[in-house]
Amino acid sequence: MNETVLERPATSRPADTRPLNRRTDTPIRGYILLALAIAAGYLLRDVSFITPESGLGYWLGIIGGSMMLALLLYPLRKRLRFLHFMGPTRHWFRMHMAFGLVGPLLILYHCNFQLGSFNSKVALYCMLLVAGSGIVGRHFYARIHRGLYGRKTSLRDLQQELTASNEKSHGLATLMPELVARLDNMAEELQGCQVTQTLGIRRSLRWTFTHHVTHLSLWLTARRELKHAALNSLVIQGDYSRLMRSASKFIRDYMALVGRVAQFSFYERLFALWHVLHLPIFLLMVLSALFHVLAVHMY
Repeated sequence: MNETVLERPATSRPADTRPLNRRTDTPIRGYILLALAIAAGYLLRDVSFITPESGLGYWLGIIGGSMMLALLLYPLRKRLRFLHFMGPTRHWFRMHMAFGLVGPLLILYHCNFQLGSFNSKVALYCMLLVAGSGIVGRHFYARIHRGLYGRKTSLRDLQQELTASNEKSHGLATLMPELVARLDNMAEELQGCQVTQTLGIRRSLRWTFTHHVTHLSLWLTARRELKHAALNSLVIQGDYSRLMRSASKFIRDYMALVGRVAQFSFYERLFALWHVLHLPIFLLMVLSALFHVLAVHMY
């Protein structure tokens, strides 16, 4: 068996693109720190270190509100040509995500995790809705781009990478012919409609609910075929554990790539729908925040 084939199922790719079957963009540490900061502020809300009307609390509101307003810079930089001199879009996207999390946190500390007047409640609820919507949208975005800051990919790109990965698996045919045949059938099923370049929502949903079962089934197939091959070869028998680990890793990486292909059309549509809903919510937040600021300073 060719060990290289097992351990590197993905196709070769340009140096400036990230692999599509690896999730290297999950901000778990950032979410944990944010959750800890929110929990600390909520537990200390009765200590009264901060008041919204003056001092630190007042300036936290100004800074947090300015950050939320600055979120407009990213879509403006992306769409207005005369702003292209302001640097790469990916840097503005990083700022957009950072401000979209830090801004609401500062606003929560500004209000000391307590609800005030009616207009402040509306502004706070709109802000939390925008922040939550942004986190959801970030997940959709990452599913249809090469990494969080990479270019937007397409179904054809994913299918080409899956085809190349599937060709790598043919080196296993001498030991695992049934496994290779199943991988071939899976890759063929995921070619979708060549006219519309889509897979369909039904197929995406079916894959979402069955991929764990399919993964286990492929692993059991590899295990059964490798055991059978070991009975006829002392070399394979002595190297069985390493070969099985390599086969397991190959199947895991291959299934991750298959999942990206199967779910691409579904996430692409969700992201388009999210765009339609996110902008009105953001504008409502801006209007309610401006009304809140005017009301506070006028009355």
